[in-house]
Amino acid sequence: MNLPTTAHPKEITVRGVILGILITLIFTAAQVYLGLKVGLTFATSIPAAVISMALLRFAKTATIQENNIVQTIASAAGTLASVIFVLPGLIIIGWWRDVPFFITFGACAIGGVLGVMYTMPLRRALVSQSTLPYPEGVAAAEVLRVGTTSREGAAEGSAGLMAILLASAASALYAAGAASKVLAGEISTYFKVNSSGGVSGMAGSSSLALIGAGHLMGITVGIAMFFGLFLTWGVGVPVLSTWTIEWAGLVPHLVAAHPDPAVAVGEYAEGIRSSQIRFIGAGVIGMAAIWTIGKLIVPVWGGLMSALEAGRARKAGDVDLPRSEHDLPVWIVGLVIMLSMVPAGWLLFAFLSGGPLSQLALPLVIAGVLYILVAGLLAAAVCGYMAGLIGSSNSPVSGIAILAVLGAAVIIGMIGYKFTGPNVETALIAFTLMVTTVVLAVAVIGNDNLQDLKTGQLVDATPWKQQVGLIIGVLAGACVVPVALNLLNNVWGFAGDPNFHAIDVAGGTLNAPQATLISTLAKGAIGGKLPIGLLGIGLVVGAILVALDEGLRIASKGRFSLPPLGVGLAIYLPAGVTSPVVIGAVAGWLFIKLVSKLKTRDIADRLGVLVASGFIVGESLFNVFYAGLIAGTRKPGILTLPHPWSEHVGMWLALGLAAIIVVGLYLWSGNQAKKIGDTMN
Repeated sequence: MNLPTTAHPKEITVRGVILGILITLIFTAAQVYLGLKVGLTFATSIPAAVISMALLRFAKTATIQENNIVQTIASAAGTLASVIFVLPGLIIIGWWRDVPFFITFGACAIGGVLGVMYTMPLRRALVSQSTLPYPEGVAAAEVLRVGTTSREGAAEGSAGLMAILLASAASALYAAGAASKVLAGEISTYFKVNSSGGVSGMAGSSSLALIGAGHLMGITVGIAMFFGLFLTWGVGVPVLSTWTIEWAGLVPHLVAAHPDPAVAVGEYAEGIRSSQIRFIGAGVIGMAAIWTIGKLIVPVWGGLMSALEAGRARKAGDVDLPRSEHDLPVWIVGLVIMLSMVPAGWLLFAFLSGGPLSQLALPLVIAGVLYILVAGLLAAAVCGYMAGLIGSSNSPVSGIAILAVLGAAVIIGMIGYKFTGPNVETALIAFTLMVTTVVLAVAVIGNDNLQDLKTGQLVDATPWKQQVGLIIGVLAGACVVPVALNLLNNVWGFAGDPNFHAIDVAGGTLNAPQATLISTLAKGAIGGKLPIGLLGIGLVVGAILVALDEGLRIASKGRFSLPPLGVGLAIYLPAGVTSPVVIGAVAGWLFIKLVSKLKTRDIADRLGVLVASGFIVGESLFNVFYAGLIAGTRKPGILTLPHPWSEHVGMWLALGLAAIIVVGLYLWSGNQAKKIGDTMN
């Protein structure tokens, strides 16, 4: 593989498109599972680039631009899957029993295509002529340049692919051990803290995927989530369990009546967390997301004005632009946007057809299409700028979703507030969620598009070919989202679903934290059912955390911070999900510290990232496969061994094996980095 010496290097090729689509299909399924479990997704550009380079290096004519198209296509998996932050809300409110394929595919595809179109006019101002850092785009470009221009890069590409494969296999086998009950699925302990009903505890899922997610998030977010755990289990649960009237004094009774006293205390503690603490966490998340967006209003506005000025300054046809400046023609962009409104209108009409809002279909569809057109444009522009400023993974998509659902709820509620009848309120909430899904798809793909275009600029790619590649990735990912979401709903389901019909009830429901929050906000905005008191406490806590974060940043001159969104997520999510993420963040930090003395520390760092990505992909894909196995056989716990050993033994085995796998693969990564450096000396 080599850098091109011609003016027209290979970029979009049949083999590249096929490889990009295959990676997108695999990674999208993994992202759907991870997002439903923990409320987070991971960037797929770098793993996709490594896989592409490792496979295409056997083709003599492969170029860096061809590899770039592969990662551009596959990057859609890391972003489009974010629609699951809204879509499960339609199940949670009882509007859907199962996930319809075509409506879900349409929402993802229409929103994704619009996300690409809306951000294309911003490319010159926000990418080519901008000083924005684009952290992930620059990192992906560096991986591509190193991997395709040197023998050291080729060796790293091979080691990177092996890192993904080894970590994926280890993670899948570990997840299979938990599914078979050889390993404990969760390690937990709960206890009383006083004689007045106060309880606390701690839990952690046996999950290498969550450890990998922690590594990718980094130590700063890990510390923030640890602080959130402390606020929840060190303060919130003990205090509220002591003060809450309906629970006070019941712990002794529960313990006496329950065959396992420890389980009784655990159920009590989790009851307090799920009924009260998580709404406080929702308030913290809302405050953190809105604050983040508020801080970016001025730079986003400046960026948009710069884009408009650049557009006016260009004289169409007067300049012979180089290949690296060729976008899709403006008339095609405008035509695609206008034509997209037709299927968008059909999608919304089909969603309402036959329901209690059929008589209001015309005004609701018109309002929905206009909202997608206008709010989608604003969301794409804001997210695109934030991608350049702080990166796609750190972009506060939750905040965009919160603002989008509240705006849609106000407009839709105004249209339908006088309309009465059975299920009308639920139908209005459901329509609000569907419109928000499309807007969110626009936002997240807009977020991704500019990041990819930055990578393309650095490797001398053709912008319009990248834009076409991303649309291909959007369509491929849109095929997977409804299938994976429906499968996981049927096997494990979501808490609060009135039509709950999960096959494997003992396997535990999926958290879908953002979807639960977004649907709660939609209900509150339309039906006035928000738990105002608890959300208000969360907003106050969030404001304090924002002030603390800003103070830390100022006092340390940017060296330290305490991201409020990370704290809020830890308050909102169960400890079983959060604590492994914290452990992964600490483990990743220790690994980076240990390899920092190596001459090839950058290679070791990148291999560590790929190991963490492999942990996520392996476990997530196993659980999607496991869900398919359960759905096909209708046998929950089909992998459970007949006579597994005690749970206590399973806990120790889970801890020991996880430590061996994580430490072993980190050591392997460091050794591989040394070997790559030695071969070049």
